[in-house]
Amino acid sequence: MPAYFDRDTYQSRLERYKTPYGAVSSGTVVTLNIRPRRAFGFSKATLTARFEFADDYIETIPMEWAGLDGNRDVFTCTLDTSGYVGLVWYGFRLESLDGVTADSKTYQLTVYDGSEEVPDWFGKGVCYQIFPDRFHRTKLPEPKGLAGNRTIHRSWDEDPIPGAVGRTPKGKDICNRDFFGGNLAGVEEKLDYLSALGVETIYFCPIFEAAENHRYGTADYHKIDPMLGDEADFRRLCDAAHSRGIRVILDGVFNHTGFVSRYFNGDGFYPTEGAYQSQESPYYSWFQFKQWPDEYESWWGIYSLPAVQENDPGYRRFIFGGEDAVVRRWLRAGADGWRLDVADELPDDFVAGIHQAVRETDPNAVVIGEVWEDGSTKIAYNVRRRHLLGRHLDGLMNYPFRSTAIHYLLGGGAEGFQEEMETLRENYPRFAFYSAMNALGTHDTLRILTCLGTGSTEAGSRDSASLLTDAERRLGLARLRIGVLILFTFPGAPTVYYGDEVGMEGFQDPFNRRPFPWNRMDQELLVYFRTLGHLRKTREALRTGEIQWGPCQGGLLTFFRCGEETLCTVVNASNRTEQVTLPWPAPVATDLLTGTVYAAPHGTLALELPGISGMLLV
Repeated sequence: MPAYFDRDTYQSRLERYKTPYGAVSSGTVVTLNIRPRRAFGFSKATLTARFEFADDYIETIPMEWAGLDGNRDVFTCTLDTSGYVGLVWYGFRLESLDGVTADSKTYQLTVYDGSEEVPDWFGKGVCYQIFPDRFHRTKLPEPKGLAGNRTIHRSWDEDPIPGAVGRTPKGKDICNRDFFGGNLAGVEEKLDYLSALGVETIYFCPIFEAAENHRYGTADYHKIDPMLGDEADFRRLCDAAHSRGIRVILDGVFNHTGFVSRYFNGDGFYPTEGAYQSQESPYYSWFQFKQWPDEYESWWGIYSLPAVQENDPGYRRFIFGGEDAVVRRWLRAGADGWRLDVADELPDDFVAGIHQAVRETDPNAVVIGEVWEDGSTKIAYNVRRRHLLGRHLDGLMNYPFRSTAIHYLLGGGAEGFQEEMETLRENYPRFAFYSAMNALGTHDTLRILTCLGTGSTEAGSRDSASLLTDAERRLGLARLRIGVLILFTFPGAPTVYYGDEVGMEGFQDPFNRRPFPWNRMDQELLVYFRTLGHLRKTREALRTGEIQWGPCQGGLLTFFRCGEETLCTVVNASNRTEQVTLPWPAPVATDLLTGTVYAAPHGTLALELPGISGMLLV
């Protein structure tokens, strides 16, 4: 059977076939053109559009013949998105007079609510993720009298303790109770260090009182964990950060609380009755018990993280509805936004409520969500989510960037990276694509240096506490340098997990959360990060420029950031030397990383890249 729909019949990413590009705001009239070969003899064309968020309403639109384009017929129509917000799934049918029909594949059109102005500051500059207990401490803390049976590492250079450090009366493991004592004053002491790195946003893992060192089992949403400091320390830190042009984003963990918490109070630490003590507790309706008090819904079955019922009116008032609700209070205290933990496990209207509260409190604050997949098509609990349709999330943690970048750096083709990122760019509203939290590593993944040095995203059979061999570290550092070049020059917020800039290693939790090695920093790597951070901060094309792709094949990846000036990222992830030829409108090109100048005669720049190397050309 002939390929009736070939590459030149329709391409959704080219304005020749579809305008405007990508996702559109509600009310936009989209023009669609298809170009079948004249020789096929098709006399009729139809567009079929299914509006998923309008009960799968289907609209069939005849396409008009608009003439010939060389040896191809052109059929055109318009699709009006007025009054609709959601996904549209569309496709084309061609028919000939002799009864031949041909159907295209189905395409996605994201239609979002564009009536709100979304703050655009987040995606412009460098974001730095801090795991608070492990960044920097100004004093050795005293664990007595604090929530949870905590232990303290007296030496900052020790390894975290894996596995259980105790057991509950029910025989369940108590983990993550060993602390190093990093605090907010320690972060404040290092603000100049962060500023020199080009950091413009700090993203804190949770800072509220909690029994575990990761603090994802919140014990008191209205209280800074005493090991970190108090509210005055937080306000002072925010003021000091703001004076340096650095904003602060907090981690909002609203899907679950802690077993040890003011609300559940599973260990009886708090003097008031929690849901575990009494069904008359004001917090009882927040939780879902199978058999009170010992059987209850928890996050992924982890007993220490009892899940909340986000539809409970009292819980909603507490988190975002009331005047002194959690999300409002901490914005008033100095925070500039929230990152929502497991955002796809929160109901859409709950996320919308948080978003509304944030905007009402500070119109310039942002809401970023943790989603590990393409957020435009995410289905959770059998519901297609509204994450990026406007008035929900302003951006997402871009785990697809991480996974496809690592695949490329470990030997996968650059074509895969380009295709994955273009899929997101087409599916996401522009505000979401340019506010994506791009990262190569987080607290939930292997350290990126360990990943690139071992060539694996999993620890495998190795002792999870082990470090890289010298050969693995050299390879990992070479790969990391080109990975960071991509990270810092790609649209979205380049996000650095604390310590990656000085060569920290680590397999799974807790060894990906080791204390920051202030006395053992890889200074050469740090200088490289600082160079890229400075470029990201000072080159407007890297902050706001549109992306255009150059050659992407095998080990060779190239893309341009275009604004008042044009910068070009060129990377070779393979082990062999690669040649690339680029159109270049100037007589020379300068590599901003090394200062090397290359001649570009006759509008052409010919380059030779050694294996595992990269350039940033202007």
